[in-house]
Amino acid sequence: METTFLGLIEQSIRKNWKLPALTDYQGETLRYKDFARQIAKLHAYFESGGVQKGDKIALCGKNSSNWAVAFFGTLTYGAVAVSILHEFDKSSVEYIVDHSDAKVFFVDKALYDNLNQEKMPKLETICLLDDFSLAYTTSQELKTFFENAETFFDKKFTKTFTANNIHFHKEDSEELAVLNYTSGTTSSPKGVMIPYRSLWSNTKFANDNLAFIQAGDNIVCMLPMAHTYGLAFEILNSISMGCHIHFLSRTPSPKVIMEAFEKVKPKLVLAVPLIIEKIVTRNVFTELNKQPVKSLIKTPILNIFIRKKIKKKLINFFGGNLVEVVVGGAAINKEVERFLRFINFPYTVGYGMTECSPLIAYAYWKEFKEQSCGRIVDRMEAKIDSDDPQKEVGEILVKGTNVMLGYYKNEAATNEVMLSDGWMKTGDLGILDKDNFLFIKGRNKNIILGSSGQNIYPEDIEDKLNNSPAILESLVIEANKKIVALIVPDEDYMNDLLIEKENYEAFFDKEVQLINDTLPAYSKVASFRVQEKEFVKTPKRSIRRFKYQE
Repeated sequence: METTFLGLIEQSIRKNWKLPALTDYQGETLRYKDFARQIAKLHAYFESGGVQKGDKIALCGKNSSNWAVAFFGTLTYGAVAVSILHEFDKSSVEYIVDHSDAKVFFVDKALYDNLNQEKMPKLETICLLDDFSLAYTTSQELKTFFENAETFFDKKFTKTFTANNIHFHKEDSEELAVLNYTSGTTSSPKGVMIPYRSLWSNTKFANDNLAFIQAGDNIVCMLPMAHTYGLAFEILNSISMGCHIHFLSRTPSPKVIMEAFEKVKPKLVLAVPLIIEKIVTRNVFTELNKQPVKSLIKTPILNIFIRKKIKKKLINFFGGNLVEVVVGGAAINKEVERFLRFINFPYTVGYGMTECSPLIAYAYWKEFKEQSCGRIVDRMEAKIDSDDPQKEVGEILVKGTNVMLGYYKNEAATNEVMLSDGWMKTGDLGILDKDNFLFIKGRNKNIILGSSGQNIYPEDIEDKLNNSPAILESLVIEANKKIVALIVPDEDYMNDLLIEKENYEAFFDKEVQLINDTLPAYSKVASFRVQEKEFVKTPKRSIRRFKYQE
């Protein structure tokens, strides 16, 4: 096994030369040999445009084969990839491109048309991800090169392009590879500096622990590639293992996702809790509450039969070839999790953060402990800042190969989380059991202090609220020393019940009362507000809480 990240990638490309590598949804397919050739073309463009090793190259666009080519082309050249979520607002994209000191910008044309280039004065070249056409450059040499590029490549590779034509950057483990701007739940974006050792360690762990994945297997890419969760395990690991990645370039609706799963039949699915929860609550829970299923499931023999039938239905939803679903990005709803365990569904929950690119904890589904988020992974350590780490909740501290170099041009923010002894503060709260399994209890900044000094974890209350099929999502905050629930209704469900919007308040008043009956006295919801729009979210679909705090 190669001990460098780019070594893993080069080894895989050579080994899987004729296998399919990248396919856009209902579009063309690049084989690994085509992928390598596209990378070589980008290297020639960079050389012509005067790009140096260590220069920053920004990428902002929807998931696509070209995004992946631009990303790997950047790293294998020795430049730094600045990955920017295409869902960021216009001003955030402009700020990040400028703040990162990017010289080259790969961007979707639809996004580029809305940007103000004057806000990005350091840029020397802008290339459209749609077709790698040149939108802007200060380099006359690059303009001339673009006009004669095909002739150049025909001459350079007079025969066919072979594995011998591959020339990748030789990395240093501490070298900066990726600059990823977070969109956190508790603060504004910061540029996380991810070194090559972190990319290698995350990829190596996935190689070692997802043994059921083989070269040629299909992977559906539906998480944002600009976020480390999707990037690490849908892209980096897949390429390193010779898999065939299918990109859902447009916003994946449930229908598009189902169509893709049915066609691609993946063994591994990476998802955020929201996707899994809605599949279960809408497609399964509603059926279980109907007769005769509601009565039959209480009968032991029929119960086993029904459980198997439901499990098969869910497996088929994911294409029928499923080995494991990995849920990450946030905690999964407790009731949904109990149900998945009840039917022996092959799911597991992982834990990570951008600052660890992202992996901190994971366990294969057959070893996974309910309500945990896995076991601390190889080359990483974790400890709990409390007197009794197995029972008393404290902040989770981590240390190891996956940890970032710091925040770009933000020493104050770096010093706030990086301790002098090498440990990093995650801002998350949890406990760590004797088997090194991690149990998340909430975020440090989210805790609400009860009137009698009790620690109230809003996530626990939200879990119960979100179990209601009438509630799409919820957020619990403190206002005037009282617990307030912000509720986003599930419009489809409310329409099915024929409930008009003017009657929402009365309906949810009853729902909240039912939920309060299940809560301790000190954590009952004092009042609620119905929200018209979904909450603003991070790339991993976590609610940006700080926008709603009072």
